[in-house]
Amino acid sequence: MHPTAIIHPEAVLGAEVQVGPFSIIERGVRIGARTRIEAHALIARGANIGEDCRILQGAVVSNPPQDLKYRNEPSDVTIGDRTIIREYCTIHRGTEHGGLHTTVGSDCLLMAYSHVAHDCHIGNCVIIANAVNMAGHVVIEDFASLGGVAVIHQFVRIGSYAFIGGLARVSQDVPPYVLATGNPMKYYGPNAIGLKRRGFTAEQILTIKRTYLYIYRSKLNLTQAVEAIKNDMEMTPEVAAILKFIDKSERGLIGRNVKE
Repeated sequence: MHPTAIIHPEAVLGAEVQVGPFSIIERGVRIGARTRIEAHALIARGANIGEDCRILQGAVVSNPPQDLKYRNEPSDVTIGDRTIIREYCTIHRGTEHGGLHTTVGSDCLLMAYSHVAHDCHIGNCVIIANAVNMAGHVVIEDFASLGGVAVIHQFVRIGSYAFIGGLARVSQDVPPYVLATGNPMKYYGPNAIGLKRRGFTAEQILTIKRTYLYIYRSKLNLTQAVEAIKNDMEMTPEVAAILKFIDKSERGLIGRNVKE
């Protein structure tokens, strides 16, 4: 512990935790073993941080949400193991309206100046590039990747293994496995490179592509496309995941209207 760090006596720090110069650890914070907090970071009340994480200079974890309805009710931020929070990231704790919890999974990378708003839920192995900004209640599923300076509307969901291009404005749900970018956002096919890197076979990627042909390249409306997929496609785990995501979509899919 650097002698200039301020650590509340009621904070709970695991074995071999390191805290750098001028960092502040507030009351009730819990930090797992071997996590490293660099200089000038603020870990505010309500933070629960896993093991082997790294939080770099100037990052702020678990500050109050930027929500005018917030009335200082107890809420928290939970971060999984081995996640890296880069310089000047901000992660805000939850609100009563969103269940009082903001979560970031394990093995994630949040690059510099990214912002995770109140009641967001980020899965495992997610990569968020520099200066990505998300509003409240955003859900990002496992293995998704977001390009730099993307902006995400409140309540948007981004499916697993999706890739969002840089500078995108994301105002509708992005389904699993896809490559999407632009303003307005468009579907550009499966995230083939990302899927190959994650061990998907050529057959699995082809099945994903064929599934999305019904949704984005046919003349069917979305309801008809879903029925055609159920009738014509083998119900592999990938196809089932796509249909489940569509069924739960409330903001509509990029390029489509979920209520068609």
